[in-house]
Amino acid sequence: MNAQLLSADERRSLLDAETSGQFPDARGRFGPYGGRYVPETLIPALERLEAGMREHLHRADFQAELADQLSNWVGRPTALSYAPRLSAAWGAHVWFKREDLAHTGAHKINNALGQALLAQRLGAKRIVAETGAGQHGVASAAACARLGLPCIVYMGAIDMERQAPNVGRMRLMGAEVVPVTGGDQTLRAAIDEALRDWVSDPMGTFYLLGSAVGPHPYPYLVRELQAVIGREAREQFLKRHGGLPDAVFACVGGGSNSIGMFHAFIPDRGVEIIGIEAGGRGPKLGENAASLSYGHPGVLQGCYSLLLQDENGQIHETDSISAGLDYPGVGPEHALLHAAGRVHYESATDAEALDALQECSRLEGILPALETAHALHGAKRWAEKNQGRHALICMSGRGDKDMPTLQRTLLGDAK
Repeated sequence: MNAQLLSADERRSLLDAETSGQFPDARGRFGPYGGRYVPETLIPALERLEAGMREHLHRADFQAELADQLSNWVGRPTALSYAPRLSAAWGAHVWFKREDLAHTGAHKINNALGQALLAQRLGAKRIVAETGAGQHGVASAAACARLGLPCIVYMGAIDMERQAPNVGRMRLMGAEVVPVTGGDQTLRAAIDEALRDWVSDPMGTFYLLGSAVGPHPYPYLVRELQAVIGREAREQFLKRHGGLPDAVFACVGGGSNSIGMFHAFIPDRGVEIIGIEAGGRGPKLGENAASLSYGHPGVLQGCYSLLLQDENGQIHETDSISAGLDYPGVGPEHALLHAAGRVHYESATDAEALDALQECSRLEGILPALETAHALHGAKRWAEKNQGRHALICMSGRGDKDMPTLQRTLLGDAK
């Protein structure tokens, strides 16, 4: 579905259905996107997961346990911080929703904890997970350690090298980290290996998927667990400012932090919502990881969404300095919001993200993750045309994990 080819009435209809909670439908679709495209051996496990999710996720006792852990272990609610020096530099009022202050250093813990609690209730004997930037792997390892569940994390060999600190953190928390040396050796390959593991033992293993991608019910489940970000941010902003922000920003890879941030603001038609993808080295296929900007509909890893693929439909390798955004697809709800015109998606290049990371670090004393740095650049670009208005940015994670990359690219360490 090309958003540019839809009539105004068609876009309005999609948005009305999304706002009223009609998506996903009974088939797990967000409009034309989503669904369940998996081997037959996984259907019983997915049906069991969906049934368990619907039984437990919104029950009062589950929500009470989750809220207690989020408050007393994760550290929610995370802070809403005003950024005075960036605001002065950009000419717009800049606010951060501080997911970097959550336990393990990023938004990923919200979803990992929720899914681990669900896995425990479903009687899972072991957890498998995938990770790109390592934050979901760390969050999964931490949640499993907290609940006493064995955890195996699949991670691309390239990502293991550029995210070495997170590999060590996972292992210290008792997780087994399995390097993936096939395929593109990044997040896509790691998801493939985690799915193969799950296929081998679909009933005793719980696949703790880290982003709002994959077969139904994962996009919905991840969205529900990450929506706490936007709910908190909206309430905090109203309390601090007395109104809503003019624009909300988040980086978009698979799309978990961004859908979590955006979801609460979708009904607020006066709030611009802007997602920033990884523009990598340029606009050509293979130079970036911007599926919404340059992708076409197709099926990847159990889900129909927008993908980076060649003229023959072959999924193409991506390129981004940010391991967490280095993925050739995007969650189906983002594809729907793109088609409906409710969220505007742009991209930031590697160089632009690095510049934004340095500016935030030097002016605010906050080292953002490379993923978040893309959102920062998008907000700066918006601020140039919106002087005096208010921008709210999801600070999805902290940048400690990126130090090996930053040492090479910014600090002149050739080792």
